[in-house]
Amino acid sequence: MITRVLAAIAIAFLVAGCASKPEPKPVLADSVILLPHADGTTGAISVKQGSREVILDSPYASAKSGADGTPRTGRESEAAVKQEFGALLAALPPAPVSFLIYFQSGSNEFSEASNANVVLLLEEMARRPFPEITVIGHTDRVGTDQVNDALSLQRAQRVKDLLTQRGIAAERISVGGRGEREPLVPTADEVSEPRNRRVEVSVR
Repeated sequence: MITRVLAAIAIAFLVAGCASKPEPKPVLADSVILLPHADGTTGAISVKQGSREVILDSPYASAKSGADGTPRTGRESEAAVKQEFGALLAALPPAPVSFLIYFQSGSNEFSEASNANVVLLLEEMARRPFPEITVIGHTDRVGTDQVNDALSLQRAQRVKDLLTQRGIAAERISVGGRGEREPLVPTADEVSEPRNRRVEVSVR
């Protein structure tokens, strides 16, 4: 998952002691705020200032550059971040998401267990007016390499056809087939493994 980071630059102006003195230049204070993913989890980010380094690894953890060369750590509230950066966050594109769609053995027909994932995929498409979609087909190890290469591409094409029927422009969808070369579950040859008969859909 991609770590979400909000970087803000605040400008603090030094006030001159008297009007006759030259006006000082503004001092820049760089801030970094680590935002959580939709499920509440976060990754981690290293923030360095000079030779000093701090790690942010929890939701809304923050670091601000210090005048002495040491990053100052803290924590922002969710409400404060939304209040200050709400317009910026609303303008960001949705985070990338991925879906797995499984298939019946030797076929490009969806398995019954994948119907719910198909619905979720279509709902996600409805929220994205201009998505960029990658569709990669896979097979289990039943059959020859040549047959499985063709089948994996057919599965990817089946998903692409479904999306274009729902109004997604074909040029926004790239497809490919990996055959049996990239299994989720490694098996011996000619083993039927439902989790390997899949299409991986990446949406951004």
